[in-house]
Amino acid sequence: MKKTVLLFSIALLLAFSFRVHSQGIPNLGQTDQWMKGALAAMERNDYQTANQIFRNLIDSGLPLPNEMPYYFALTLYELGQYDNSSNFLNKYFDLNGFNGENYDLAKNLQEDLKAPIAEIKACQLCDNKGYRWETCPTCSGSKQIQQDCSYCRGVGVVGCSRCAGKGLITKRNIFNIVEYFECDRCSGKGRLDCPTCNGSLKEVSDCKTCRGLGYLSGEIICDHKEHDHSSEK
Repeated sequence: MKKTVLLFSIALLLAFSFRVHSQGIPNLGQTDQWMKGALAAMERNDYQTANQIFRNLIDSGLPLPNEMPYYFALTLYELGQYDNSSNFLNKYFDLNGFNGENYDLAKNLQEDLKAPIAEIKACQLCDNKGYRWETCPTCSGSKQIQQDCSYCRGVGVVGCSRCAGKGLITKRNIFNIVEYFECDRCSGKGRLDCPTCNGSLKEVSDCKTCRGLGYLSGEIICDHKEHDHSSEK
């Protein structure tokens, strides 16, 4: 009997240990592999590959090595993604303070980022992350566009507020008897033409895609220079 209980206890312990190992303990081996792969890519100046590996590591949800934010910040700097580089560099300082292995290099990178960050803030051709503005494809830069009426939602009519959409209004006469009358505002229809689109179902208003700006953030990193497209026509 004791032997049976002991075997059963061992089986439960092994099952619990397997569950904890498979679900609760982070896969640090995978983290090391990703870090080695990213650093190897940086060594050969393949920052696009390093960028993708670092992003895979972040998306994995695994614990990040303390020095990873510095290496990712350096990778982003080399790719011209200066705003994002600055964000990860700040994360590195938050995590490590003065104790980071790459603290001095991180401070140098912080200095290197000042000039490009200042250019981004002063530039009118890009957003605050350094990506060049692109003409809105919906309104072609005109800022306004004819689109479905936002007030009646493209129906063309709205309910009459005087009769609550019933077409009739009630009044009590001098004998306190309720009498029904056709609503003079909607002529008994219970509805009115939409005051915004006048029943046309459309309205000219700020483009919803770009919110009336005429442009959107693009995917091209801005070089802060005006481009002459006349030769492309």
